[in-house]
Amino acid sequence: MAATSSKKRGTAGAKKQQSRGNPQKSNVSRDPARVAKPTIGDWIGAARLRTLPLAITPILVGTGAAILVTDVFHWVIALFCLIVSVSLQIGVNYANDYSDGIRGTDDHRVGPARLTASRKVKPRTVLLVALAFFAIAAIAGLAITIRTQQWWLLAVGAVCLIAAWFYTGGKRPYGYYGLGELFVFVFFGLVATLGTTWVQALALPQEARFGAVGVGLLACAVLLANNLRDIDQDRVAGKKTLTVLIGRTATRWLFTVFVLVAFLIAAFLAWIGYPIAWLTLLALLAGLPAILIVWTYRDPRELVVALGLTSLTSVAYGAFLMWAFIG
Repeated sequence: MAATSSKKRGTAGAKKQQSRGNPQKSNVSRDPARVAKPTIGDWIGAARLRTLPLAITPILVGTGAAILVTDVFHWVIALFCLIVSVSLQIGVNYANDYSDGIRGTDDHRVGPARLTASRKVKPRTVLLVALAFFAIAAIAGLAITIRTQQWWLLAVGAVCLIAAWFYTGGKRPYGYYGLGELFVFVFFGLVATLGTTWVQALALPQEARFGAVGVGLLACAVLLANNLRDIDQDRVAGKKTLTVLIGRTATRWLFTVFVLVAFLIAAFLAWIGYPIAWLTLLALLAGLPAILIVWTYRDPRELVVALGLTSLTSVAYGAFLMWAFIG
């Protein structure tokens, strides 16, 4: 009987152990000889294309505000701003893949397995790819600095690179201590939008400032949807995101407020003299379903859809505001 009882406990323990972690990793072998080689799809997936609209939105809004001031489209500078923004976003995503992978955080993910955590790619390779994109961003930023002669931008660029790395990198990454949304708001909202306006117009009109806040709020909403999806796994991994700290209900309210306040800002801009900004309300065709999913989801994977819809909401929001400013 003792042997039978021990066997049952062993079986129960094994089942309990199997219930943790990423279900999509259940067939991933820990034997390096049996791990599948990475595909192009794996690399594209690690770049997290759903988040790339967040890198485009501030360039749209910032460029629209600059044209409003100068009545000139500095398309070369705008293009280099876009290269900086997109390269930083992709670099951050690969850096997160590397940092979370070597920490074991991604062993508890709900979504698709990452490159590092799946053992398909050596951590050093993922790190080098992340650094390559950071280098592209740095070179493009240097070109903007030389063109505009605004040398203090080198310090801003350095801070951006440091913030990109320490989101999940280093010994005490701020993304593990509930500060992810704050830094996303500052860098993907204020810095990216206002920086784009400044290098083209050497001015920061109120349109750029209001637009930057709206852009930042939508970027934060995307991060909230992502962290709400991973809340249980992040708790297991010891990753204290804002969502882990405040819980599901508060996160749902915060997500809703962030999305709706962004559109209140657009409505205010429409009211003060930019009627085309009313068209930003069309972006709620994606934003409202995202809010509905956040409040009613049953399977965490449904939040992947909410994340994608919020990203689309963001880029549509930016496009309509740009049109409002230059139209």
